[in-house]
Amino acid sequence: MSLTVLFMPESAYGPTNNCIGIGDVLRRHGHRVVFAAEASWAGKLTALGFDEDLVHLAPPPETPQDAGQFWKDFIRDTAPEFRKPTIEQLETWVKPVWQELIDGARFCQPRLLEIIDRVEPDVIVEDNVIAFPALNTAGVPFVRIVSCNPLEVKGAGIAPAFSGYPAGDRGQWDAFRAEYDRTHRPMWEEFNAWVVEQGAPPLPDLEFIHEGDLNLYVYPSALDYTDARPLGPAWRRLESSVRETDVSYDLAPDDRKTIYFSLGSLGSADVELMRRVIGALGRTPHRYIVSMGPLHDELELAGTMIGAEFLPQTSIIPLVDLVITHGGNNTTTEAMHFGKPMIVLPLFWDQYDNAQRVDEQGFGVRLDTYAFTDDELFAAIDRLLNDKSLQDRAAEAGRAIRASNGLRVAADAIERLGLGA
Repeated sequence: MSLTVLFMPESAYGPTNNCIGIGDVLRRHGHRVVFAAEASWAGKLTALGFDEDLVHLAPPPETPQDAGQFWKDFIRDTAPEFRKPTIEQLETWVKPVWQELIDGARFCQPRLLEIIDRVEPDVIVEDNVIAFPALNTAGVPFVRIVSCNPLEVKGAGIAPAFSGYPAGDRGQWDAFRAEYDRTHRPMWEEFNAWVVEQGAPPLPDLEFIHEGDLNLYVYPSALDYTDARPLGPAWRRLESSVRETDVSYDLAPDDRKTIYFSLGSLGSADVELMRRVIGALGRTPHRYIVSMGPLHDELELAGTMIGAEFLPQTSIIPLVDLVITHGGNNTTTEAMHFGKPMIVLPLFWDQYDNAQRVDEQGFGVRLDTYAFTDDELFAAIDRLLNDKSLQDRAAEAGRAIRASNGLRVAADAIERLGLGA
């Protein structure tokens, strides 16, 4: 029996690429896969064999936008907030992000109802952090994917999401949670009331999205919080979810160590930071592959570097010795998938939590993104490139992650749910 599976990912490359990977397996199983992605993705998903029935999250711009352009502009304009301690960002960064997400959910509700009526999906899959009530009132199984750090699935025994606080030091946890409650509860109450008005169930307390009939979260066991925060039977962890749609990447042989540097499609919009890191890395003897991002025309690479606006990341990471990353969940789990140590320069949202977890679990180094010194960066690079024990442990973790076949585990679970198996 062929299913129609409707995916609605967040309008950013991480969640969309995750859904592309899972959707590609379902498509090859003979199912129809439709993306209700944000409108700036037009044409990019049909090129991969999927159907598109797209939504606007705000009034359409006068001129066409690149994929995910709204969030790139938002990051660029609010980048100064990333220099603040995470507890101060709750009011000035995290809350405004939630408000933008809420506004988008409200705006596209009528369009989503039309899409669901037209597409008649058998299963709906959402990879986002915000509830879209139309997805929960369609009368078909609903799958939630968490492709951000799983601290967003809260528990008393784990650090608060967005904090970047250590797992072994609870001293600041309560204060952070109290500040989150203070800054977010009125907004949550208003959003929850609107969600209920649309016919969807009430949201869990201070949560902005419902649990699904099936909940998939992407995080390798080597980094996970399973012992500290057990989950119910409707939850399933994917060791990784690495798409297989990237083109191949050819890299000339070289005696130098090769390092991949990426702040992600959103973080790379902070041109000042990109220039700062590129300038420092250019003074080392290593070879670099640089994901330059949407403002690539404003960047100049050193002679030891090659790069482009877009790169096939999942084809590059297996070829390198070290990954320098912002700590987005996709890049973090992909580096673990291929057994590569990381230097993490977190910028926002779950990136602080990923950076902290990579560091405290011994798979890399977390640096202060805006206050690191060149010597600290150089020392981290040298240590990770020369730590044979760490490299062996990362490689072993990578082999186990790849053997778990997360893409197919996710696709099979969605398929079984849709078929009622």
